[in-house]
Amino acid sequence: MPRYYLRIRNDHDSGAPDQAIDLADRDAAWAEMTKVCGDLVGSAARTLKQNARWEMVLLDETETPIFRIHLLAEIPD
Repeated sequence: MPRYYLRIRNDHDSGAPDQAIDLADRDAAWAEMTKVCGDLVGSAARTLKQNARWEMVLLDETETPIFRIHLLAEIPD
């Protein structure tokens, strides 16, 4: 079974350590990523500073990014 890694980062630190997940395929990896992101995005949004970014990246076994979800707080020009 392929191994995937979730990496969470924000503008203030390099992020949480990668968390390994064994999943059947990319579709299962996307489903798991969106589930975890949904669980975390509320607290991430409440602590997000102006002009900052929060992101979750899913990497494959070779640590190549497969999917990325990011939350951006910006002040429009």
